[in-house]
Amino acid sequence: MSLEDDVRDLWRRHDAGDVSADTATADDADTLDAFLDALEAGEVRAARKENGEWEAVEWVKRGVLLNFALRETQPREYGDVTYHDVLPLRRTDDLFERGTRNTPDGTVLRRGAHVGADCIVMSPAFVNVGAHVGDGTLVDSCDTVGSCAQIGEDVKLGANTLIGGVLEPVEDAPVVVEDNVSLGAGCRVTSGFVVGHDSVVGENTLLTPRIPVYDLVEEEVLYGELPPERRAFTRFVESSVGEHDLFDGGAYKPAVVALDLEAETLDATQREEVLRS
Repeated sequence: MSLEDDVRDLWRRHDAGDVSADTATADDADTLDAFLDALEAGEVRAARKENGEWEAVEWVKRGVLLNFALRETQPREYGDVTYHDVLPLRRTDDLFERGTRNTPDGTVLRRGAHVGADCIVMSPAFVNVGAHVGDGTLVDSCDTVGSCAQIGEDVKLGANTLIGGVLEPVEDAPVVVEDNVSLGAGCRVTSGFVVGHDSVVGENTLLTPRIPVYDLVEEEVLYGELPPERRAFTRFVESSVGEHDLFDGGAYKPAVVALDLEAETLDATQREEVLRS
């Protein structure tokens, strides 16, 4: 059987109550480990683009969940620290041969996270299980890349950026940041939001399906996505609650404004090749 078949069968047995962390066999553990290896190698991903739309890969997300359901929390060692988790940290000895760099004392790559070639991961940063970080991407200090998040190639995640994760429900697609995107420091991308390729997002911008994106290029209001090749930033618009007597002078709510990219914006976000040498 294929790895997908093995994971589906293991999920069926778990869902039926026929296997648990106490009763899982060595073969079951081998399936879980092979699945995590495939995630780390980038051979399987928690989301895929079909007909221009990103969608969750259900069996992959279930494979991630099985690693929590069928493993016991146990003491583990990291340097001089004992921590307790169901998953160990990811081995990093493969990163060097692919030109990827991670700094010490706080760079945490959890088992089942894919980090591509020619990447930089600065401490402290956390990349969770099921996340996919494409080639040439920078994960800066104080960044979190959540479970199953899909980060494209040559992306810049500015310092203190949060990329939200998703495991349940399994049908929900994770956050997607497509190729060549630059997210400014302090950005937050959550709840399955899709950032289109070659976009530049200003500092401290919150991208979530609950906040409207005013696309001034196509003159439309979008939710849950930023189109490709946009320059985006936060602005505040009038809120209907401002009509309440308690709000003296009106009330405002956050929104995202998206404009065409300008040459100066692109120049300011160019990848610095000297960092990769």
